[in-house]
Amino acid sequence: MAVLAVIPARLGATRLPRKPLRLLGGEPLVVRVYQRVFALGVADHVVVATDHDDVQDACRSRGIPVVMTRHDHPSGTDRVAEVAAHPDFSTFDVLLNVQGDEPFVSREALAGAVHVVAAGRAPIGTAAVPVTAEALGQPDVVKVVCTDEGLALYFSRAPIPFLRDPSDIALLTPLVHQHVGVYAYSRPALQQWVLWPPHPLELVERLEQLRPLAHGLAIGVALVPSADGGIDTEHDLQRANARWDQLYTDTVPTASA
Repeated sequence: MAVLAVIPARLGATRLPRKPLRLLGGEPLVVRVYQRVFALGVADHVVVATDHDDVQDACRSRGIPVVMTRHDHPSGTDRVAEVAAHPDFSTFDVLLNVQGDEPFVSREALAGAVHVVAAGRAPIGTAAVPVTAEALGQPDVVKVVCTDEGLALYFSRAPIPFLRDPSDIALLTPLVHQHVGVYAYSRPALQQWVLWPPHPLELVERLEQLRPLAHGLAIGVALVPSADGGIDTEHDLQRANARWDQLYTDTVPTASA
């Protein structure tokens, strides 16, 4: 199956203004995310989807494929769907959504999400990692509980499942995972997702993946050993720059063949 990776890069973030253009290792964050996804080789083609000329200019000046999309999309998935509907991308079977603030996204997470769809386990794939006891109570950490077959039962910012008796902590630990915000969709599943209006569960939790789940569209979860969080704050950006200086040199390609 041909895989198209789309990196939504909306300029209107509030916690970290102009986030896609903030510098990581001397380059805009969206450029670093593109370089990472391109280098991992999971997708056959990688493109940035944005709503602002400044992001488009930053990508084009570095030879990065970029598509201008509407500014009023309620979620990254809606932006990916607009790109997927473009005639230039009609031959891709699997659409991979990689958030534009994930410069350290792992190959295991991307490949795991794609494999869920390509292997026919579910029409939507995502990934998750083991969750720490501390993270269970943090609302900015999204948790997921799955069936024994690896399909998502529910995603929540709350600590799920509820631990009624602390002595059962050993039972709880293998049941809950920390969600990694990457998604792979079959083309029909993506088209159906964006036809539904935002669901009340989605609006209450501020989690877009609850929309298809509430309508009965299965989401398969690939369990991977570890993953890095995205960049949402100034502190996250400072930490990412420190890590970048330790791990990377600027030798990653800047454009697809």
